[in-house]
Amino acid sequence: MNKNTPLNPGMHPDLKIEVAIIGAGTSGLYTAYRLVTDKKFTADQVQIFDMNNKLGGRLESVVMPGMNFWGELGGMRYLTSQEIVTTLIEGYPLSEANPDKRIPVLKDKMTSVPFPMGDPTKLLMYLRKERFKQDAWDVAQKEGKKLETRYYLNDDDYGFSSDQLFNKIIYDVLMADPWVAKKYGDKIIKGDTIYDYSFKLTSKDWDDIKPKLVYNFPNSPYDQRKVNDLGFWNLIKDQVSQEGYEFVANAGGYYSNTINWNSAEAFPYMVGDFSAGTIYKTIEEGYDSIAYAVANSYMDHDGACIWSENKLLTFTKDHSLKDTHKYQLTFLNLKTNTTWNVYANKLILAMPRKSLELLDQNNFFFDINENSVINKNIRSVIMEPAFKILMGFQYPWWKELKIDSGHSITDLPMRQCYYFGTDPETNNSMLLGSYGDMETETFWKALTDDKLLFEVKPAKSASLKELHQLDDVQATQLMVDELMNQLRELHGPDITIPDPYVTYFKDWTDEPFGAGYHAWKAGYSVENVMPYMRKPVSDEQIHIIGEAYSDQQGWVEGAFCEAEKMLQEHFGMHRPIWLSPDYYLGW
Repeated sequence: MNKNTPLNPGMHPDLKIEVAIIGAGTSGLYTAYRLVTDKKFTADQVQIFDMNNKLGGRLESVVMPGMNFWGELGGMRYLTSQEIVTTLIEGYPLSEANPDKRIPVLKDKMTSVPFPMGDPTKLLMYLRKERFKQDAWDVAQKEGKKLETRYYLNDDDYGFSSDQLFNKIIYDVLMADPWVAKKYGDKIIKGDTIYDYSFKLTSKDWDDIKPKLVYNFPNSPYDQRKVNDLGFWNLIKDQVSQEGYEFVANAGGYYSNTINWNSAEAFPYMVGDFSAGTIYKTIEEGYDSIAYAVANSYMDHDGACIWSENKLLTFTKDHSLKDTHKYQLTFLNLKTNTTWNVYANKLILAMPRKSLELLDQNNFFFDINENSVINKNIRSVIMEPAFKILMGFQYPWWKELKIDSGHSITDLPMRQCYYFGTDPETNNSMLLGSYGDMETETFWKALTDDKLLFEVKPAKSASLKELHQLDDVQATQLMVDELMNQLRELHGPDITIPDPYVTYFKDWTDEPFGAGYHAWKAGYSVENVMPYMRKPVSDEQIHIIGEAYSDQQGWVEGAFCEAEKMLQEHFGMHRPIWLSPDYYLGW
């Protein structure tokens, strides 16, 4: 797997091309790869620009000193139901009769491995100062009991786990709409016990349901409102009380899932991504390998170039070469602090919301007086903060609790931690303290601004010289001290937790990203906004793609699907042969 993709931090003043792609994240790289490998353009006519000095956008896999495996600071896994990302990583089946025999799509070999979710009989849940194993609800239910917690749930909700309660809410709302019950009732299934619900709805079914679903509860303030127009917090509270909301928000592990985002979009997300039977995988060489593999397939063509450390400032139609090239783009070369121009006929902004907002908002495209719709639609998504901190320990202390992988969950501000792995030779081990989503952001932000950084310590096969190379990515000492306090509280008094020897801190709210992932706001017609963003102005060759304005926010697949639809709709490209004809790409 080659991660030494050549990047060009230089300039080529007055460069003339056909397609300028801004952003070397997964959607931008995929677009360049498809345009060039399918011979829509030669590679010298399709150029990628990015202000960073690395590829992959919000994917970032790192190896820490003393460990011979990858840790993830950004996106870290995929679902096997996500066909584009799965096929690019694993290849496509030779035939239906022989699905295990796969033909590679990209030349770089990536090793697909299960993403370990751990053993729920060992993993911890620590809520309101009470410690459980994660399977405690299942154990109680099998014994005909209802697990008591410190949440005062409604009688009808008592004894449900958070996942079961999410499913119950979604089932009740779907089946309360007579149209949904009639058309899709056979795919919305109540099981043998009060805790069991399953949803056999396809993505296409959900796209039929989401814009039409009506909230049908006569005693509710939201009765007869479109579910699309309701915030998810509003809906959950109405269904299971504020105390029920606190329970599902805390025990679910992610505040980002239960913020007041678009309820209609939340429904398939919750039952698709966070329910039983979901198969997660990752890449042994690090999840950002998918970005490098796509980039390398583009770079294999003569004239291909990824211009790194070049920041787009603005673009205009009013310039001296407009007879041959529609747009003049002005870049700032960050190494030399020099501006330079590029001329292109098509502009693809493969960028999240914050990056779009950092561009010149007074130019013809973004000017609110000229085009108020694009301003409104750019703000149709909530920017969700995400901080991540990797911590290296000299041994896997969690194995004393018989935990080997997966994640533990708490309502403490750290929210959850992933046990990432152990180097078999050195015994050095990695833990991801994953926190800082939504309402915990301000807790951690106060600690990240402290001046004193964590002091690295030598460990087996990790020299101080090596470790000091990571000095600029250390978390603050204050943050590490606070996180260690919370780790000790979460795991309990029966285990001694040593201090780490190294950390690696990433704040995705930093510019140009502005967020770790995105969520649709309530009240927006997602069905209309998604295709709109792919070509916001009918007589301009300007396109916006990426995870932010997809229906799989937070997933690489969302970025790929938006790029693929844009290529088919606006570049006249055919679906690739390696993608099954019946795979649904969404709106």
